[in-house]
Amino acid sequence: MSDAKRRRVAAASGAGGSNGDSDGARDEHSVGGSFKVPGLVATDHVIRVPLDYSGRVPGEISIFVRELVSPSNTRRSLPAILYLQGGPGFESPRPCEASGWIKSASNNFRVLLMDPRGTGLSSQVTVRNLAKVGGPKEQARYLSFFRADSIVRDAERVRLALVPKSSNDGRWTILGQSFGGFCALTYLSIAPHGLTDALLTGGVPPAIAEPCPAERTYRALYKRVLLQNARYYHRFPGDVPLVHRIVRYLAAQPGGGPLLPGGTRLTPRTLQLLGLSGLGSSAVIGRLLR
Repeated sequence: MSDAKRRRVAAASGAGGSNGDSDGARDEHSVGGSFKVPGLVATDHVIRVPLDYSGRVPGEISIFVRELVSPSNTRRSLPAILYLQGGPGFESPRPCEASGWIKSASNNFRVLLMDPRGTGLSSQVTVRNLAKVGGPKEQARYLSFFRADSIVRDAERVRLALVPKSSNDGRWTILGQSFGGFCALTYLSIAPHGLTDALLTGGVPPAIAEPCPAERTYRALYKRVLLQNARYYHRFPGDVPLVHRIVRYLAAQPGGGPLLPGGTRLTPRTLQLLGLSGLGSSAVIGRLLR
């Protein structure tokens, strides 16, 4: 898409504060082609946003959003609902058909699935590109731009680009799942004027009354992670050399790992996330073997 066409898309979609409640920035908004999966019509959007919303660190990153609607509603004016993905560090779902909550929501809303910054088809943070930032202090500073407050400000840029003034005065509903619930509460603090409703599914932060409970929470989490890993390898000791071989193979691949159908890479770090299915959210440790 040419620069001129991107500017026309941004202007037509209301990017850059046409709703009258933004900081006045104009964001580059690219629209991909629409495609169909059973029960859904999908349209992809990419919006350029600042890396650092304070403006102290220059640079821009891309935010990817997939818009879903029921085929019978493609020409109807529907309110928008933004899904805030759990994690942190996970991309939004890539539904291959209308099912579950998305099937229900797409009958009444335009469903917007945003890959949080650093994940999926948004500008990614990987071990390889993080190493280029500098030493530990520089990396920590860079990662500070990928927290809930920045994700919420990205969402506001998406709202201004994709939700017309004619739809609930430019406002939308947000649905936060797990860490997405954390983001939803941050949204209520930073930009409540952009919301009609905020829905949370299991995403209330721990020790919410404390100024910063993160250190205490993660210290408890680390102990749990170590314990569950030790239990797994005690039960399946033969997996130790197998996991080592897999990790060495992935690390030797161009780009740090092979590409997955969703556009992300299967890196050693991504492999570790398999533990969530059998170590973190379930007592059925043997699930990992499947």
